[in-house]
Amino acid sequence: MPSEEDSDCTIPSAYGNVHLPRRIEALAMRYKLICGDNLEVLRRQVIAEESVDLVYLDPPFNSDKNYNLLFKKRDGALAVAFQDTWQWGEEAQRDYDETVAAGGKLAELMTLLGVLLKDTDMLAYLAMMAPRLVELRRVLRPTGSLYLHCDPSASHYLKMLLDAVFGPASFKNEIVWKRTSAHSSAKRYGPIHDIILFYTKGNEFTWSGSRLDYDDAYLDRYYRFDDGDGRLYWRNSLTAAGTRNGSSGKPWRGFDPNTKGSHWKFTIENLDALDKQGRIYWPPNGGWPYIKRYRDELKGMAISDLWDDINKINPAATERLGYPTQKPLALLARIVEASSNMGDVVLDPFCGCGTTIEAANQKGRQWIGIDISPDAIDVIRKDRISKFGDNFKYQMIWFPRDMEAATIFAQEQPIPFQDWAVEKLGGITNRRRSGDRGVDGRCYFKDDVGSTTGPTRQIIVSVKSGKLSPSFVRELEGAVDKERAAMGVLLTLKEPSRQCVGDAAGYSFYHCAQGTFPRIQIITVKNILDGARLKLPQLMHIEGRRAVVAAMPEQRSLFTAS
Repeated sequence: MPSEEDSDCTIPSAYGNVHLPRRIEALAMRYKLICGDNLEVLRRQVIAEESVDLVYLDPPFNSDKNYNLLFKKRDGALAVAFQDTWQWGEEAQRDYDETVAAGGKLAELMTLLGVLLKDTDMLAYLAMMAPRLVELRRVLRPTGSLYLHCDPSASHYLKMLLDAVFGPASFKNEIVWKRTSAHSSAKRYGPIHDIILFYTKGNEFTWSGSRLDYDDAYLDRYYRFDDGDGRLYWRNSLTAAGTRNGSSGKPWRGFDPNTKGSHWKFTIENLDALDKQGRIYWPPNGGWPYIKRYRDELKGMAISDLWDDINKINPAATERLGYPTQKPLALLARIVEASSNMGDVVLDPFCGCGTTIEAANQKGRQWIGIDISPDAIDVIRKDRISKFGDNFKYQMIWFPRDMEAATIFAQEQPIPFQDWAVEKLGGITNRRRSGDRGVDGRCYFKDDVGSTTGPTRQIIVSVKSGKLSPSFVRELEGAVDKERAAMGVLLTLKEPSRQCVGDAAGYSFYHCAQGTFPRIQIITVKNILDGARLKLPQLMHIEGRRAVVAAMPEQRSLFTAS
């Protein structure tokens, strides 16, 4: 379970012109549920390098569909779980350019795919996946494995990405999951399977060699012989095709395997030992001997790369949570059991309704689930984690990408929400939590962007998530005057009233080489999430703020255990 020491670490962030730091202190593992864009989470290194044993991801399939939850939200509207639509645009171009600029095999591949696919939706999908696969490889331990669940429409492209990221030698299997028995389709064969690509990070990897129980009908048909001791067995051949020059190719008890172009499956010495143990069957007619394979010694049937024994979830099944594209628990349990050990860490960066989380928990593994949808997080908490017991503890971490997630975050974790809001603005959070006079953070800038010697100016930031009052503006004005700050920002979750806006506008201006700016401004969380252009000077780059961070060791993080 998470301990108190897991909850605090210093995590600076950036906004606008400030560069996003890659090296971020990571929290201890155990159980984490994270609401946010998995690429942002991975790049912030909330998950430490080489700390995950197994990754399973079931990303959107580029199927051009909007998937809805099958139940209604509290307001009666049908919840859109996720939009499985990828279109070429500014964001896709940025992802593509970043991957190409990074160089290496993946950049070469993306360049070729760019020529082949041009500005298509498929290229947008692959541009989204490429940097995520790079980050997922980074967090995997050297003995770790990755399973990527997809459908045939994109599996061949995704395999090329994985070959570029992990190396072709890391490919282990293309698993075919027969998810349904019949499916009609116009002018083509009915699509009834998904693809699961299995890769490992290194040559030495965790593998349990999971097996399946034999079918009773099969056992009854073959394992039916009894010597009178009650142990049923099957008579299996003692020879295998091909001649040998060693002991296994020599005659034994009057039988020469070379006469039929074969050899013994055991050495002559082992054959004698088996016969002494009564494990050799000698036919009464004097024919070739057989080895006895006892039914009670069977280890089970080795699992092949064709999985036709796990059906999709029945619409009426109690397992179904009303979440689109939900995968059977048995499917995830097989993967978790095969490629991880008790206590290992399992990560699902597109965790949806949390099937991976439940499978990992059932098998005694630690887990980390990431999903961008607040509705998915709500399903996991109410319908998955609630089954783990009243005393089960986990960390709820938020990286809101929309107002719904930001509002829930503010309600559940007000202090971490304040830290997140300040950091999204590009500031440093306040290390004091009492007597702070409403000051929740500070931003820093130079009057002249090109200056290296001029004084560093500060912007006082006050975060408010509840109902707004004009007194908050006056309180911020007082803090700006008292600390001789250049400016002040009231960062609000809710839209400000006309009076608040008017009071802020009446508090003079700050003039510097960068321009003229209102000394008191009201900025909403929606402004930041929408990427609106803010009336602020260019803030100092993260390199210029590291000294500030280092001087504030007691500063709290936005990551606080629930």
